[in-house]
Amino acid sequence: MLSNAETLRYSRHLLLSNVGETGQLKLKQAKVLIMGMGGLGAPASMYLAAAGVGQLVLADFDELDVSNLQRQISYDASQVGQHKVDAAKARLTGLNNEIRIRGIKKKMDAKQLAMEVSMADLVLDCTDNLASRHLISQVCCQAKTPLIVGAGIRLEGQLMMFDFSQPDSACYHCLFPSTQEQTLNCSNSGVLGPIVGTIGSLQALEAIKYLVGLPSGIKNQLKLFDGLTLNWQSFSISRDPACPVCSVHE
Repeated sequence: MLSNAETLRYSRHLLLSNVGETGQLKLKQAKVLIMGMGGLGAPASMYLAAAGVGQLVLADFDELDVSNLQRQISYDASQVGQHKVDAAKARLTGLNNEIRIRGIKKKMDAKQLAMEVSMADLVLDCTDNLASRHLISQVCCQAKTPLIVGAGIRLEGQLMMFDFSQPDSACYHCLFPSTQEQTLNCSNSGVLGPIVGTIGSLQALEAIKYLVGLPSGIKNQLKLFDGLTLNWQSFSISRDPACPVCSVHE
């Protein structure tokens, strides 16, 4: 049951017929693991905290650099040098002190990641490197934990969801079978701040929709965003029957 304070705080959600009190209670009872607290994780975590997701687990081993402030909107200049997890936790607690927030300030190995994923209802991949995305997808597939993946570089964005609770779900390896690290990243190619803001916000939107029981429009879909034209392209992601990740966990 929602308290009087929660009823007031989330009143705009309660007005929505496809959320309402039932959906808000689902958000309150949910636990989301956010991997990466950079340009994607910053806006995603703020919207999930504001929406009343009951428990957020923030994972990032980096410290805040002044160059991050151009796009990582949950931080301010006074926090430069702090661990991103500590800075984000302070910001999110100030935004909503009725939820629980836990931070992980080290790079997790596969065993610890598997434990964290198994305890989560949903995982958001907000990382910025291929190796992490492959590992997170593999662990989520093994645990049958749904995964929402975002990426952004230059003026381009990517968004996709793998619902590993469903037996027909593809995985990240089906889409990108090569595990060779890409040479392009934000550090050497740049990124316009609102690109990752857009993708991170949409990750939060898809997370909220999933948690309250609304259908997703991106499940087993690769959505490509062009920031120059504001156009989207959609591609179906087919499950590879020979995939070494998802085919062995049927």
